[in-house]
Amino acid sequence: MDQGDAVTDALLHGFSLPSKAEADFINIVSAKDCTLVDDQGKQYIDAMASLWLCQIGHGNATVINAIKNQLDHLQTYNTFDPFTNPTAAEAAEAIRKVSPHPNGRVFLGCSGSEAVDTALKLSRMFHQRRGDADRQIIVRRTAGYHGVNVGGTSVQGIEPNRVGWGDLLPHVIEIPNDDIEEAASLFAQHGSRIAAVICEPVQGAGGVITPPDGYLPGLRRLCDQHGSLLIFDEVICGFGRTGQWFASQTFDVTPDMLTFAKGVTSGYLPLSGVIVSEELNEEMISDETAKLMHGYTYSGHPTAAAAAIANLEVIESEGLVAEAQRIGRQMEAGFSALLGDDSIKSFRGIGAIWACEIGEDAIPARDAMIAGGIVCRGIGQALAFCPPLIITDDEIGTIFDTLSDVLKQG
Repeated sequence: MDQGDAVTDALLHGFSLPSKAEADFINIVSAKDCTLVDDQGKQYIDAMASLWLCQIGHGNATVINAIKNQLDHLQTYNTFDPFTNPTAAEAAEAIRKVSPHPNGRVFLGCSGSEAVDTALKLSRMFHQRRGDADRQIIVRRTAGYHGVNVGGTSVQGIEPNRVGWGDLLPHVIEIPNDDIEEAASLFAQHGSRIAAVICEPVQGAGGVITPPDGYLPGLRRLCDQHGSLLIFDEVICGFGRTGQWFASQTFDVTPDMLTFAKGVTSGYLPLSGVIVSEELNEEMISDETAKLMHGYTYSGHPTAAAAAIANLEVIESEGLVAEAQRIGRQMEAGFSALLGDDSIKSFRGIGAIWACEIGEDAIPARDAMIAGGIVCRGIGQALAFCPPLIITDDEIGTIFDTLSDVLKQG
């Protein structure tokens, strides 16, 4: 079958109408750097890094060759006791080395949703092992997104994503994403029963929402005061997106656990995980008879691990963490110009993740942007942008020229 042939209705697309025909989707058949090509030969600038993930751009030979080399040796094998593989162990070391927990431990999975559910289970496990069985409550934030598994769906603060599935997890309470005093009130009432707070340092799918000054340190302080754990979901904002390796470093707040996915391999193969602090690891290993009764078939998948190792080497060698700061300066300047001529209502972001409010449903504007050759996302009344960290100044200029034209045409 040719790459451009779409001859079946077998594929059920996520976050889409099941009635939409396969032929009505934009059929992407190739990509290089920041450029996508569809089956009609039309080119697009990928201003979303696929889905908040392709830090190094498409078609990077270093990562592709690392995957090919791994396939020649060990394609797949599990890491359940008594087995391991050196590539998974090396990937875990490379990940923790750049994280806020360089002496912590790394659990590996496939998706951000798996990582979140793992962190939720671990948070309750730690309290159970401490003999504090009443600590069941997970605190979520308004507009937070934490994947689509049952746990992640239960703790995300985007209400439409929680509707239609029947009963979700109990013992979940929501706090505002911008009011630390409301959080303090909740802790005053329920602090002895709160297992963990789960929080995106920069909320992505909820609209690219950065935290108010003092909010993240406030959550850290409340968790410390009440014996609760703080989980940072860095599936979107990790691996250079905010101008540091992790947003927790950008905001100088260290969580007890950190979830990751997406940018760890730039999406070349699925990989995710949870970084557990050194202190929590010490608790785990203190009881030599207590197994970790959790894991996935593909935890520590060697080929995905090889992609991660190579991807992190590319980010390091090409200075892409610092490039996020360059991108941020360009994006801020572009949005400031649009705000100055009243084309947008407001904008927000950090590093290489931004959004602008346009004052109306953003989907028509998103579609017009795509028609103009720019892939972005529409979230409520906002357009979101999260380009690869290799995007050029000229490509950023094209994004803003197109955005200006789309907004003027209204």
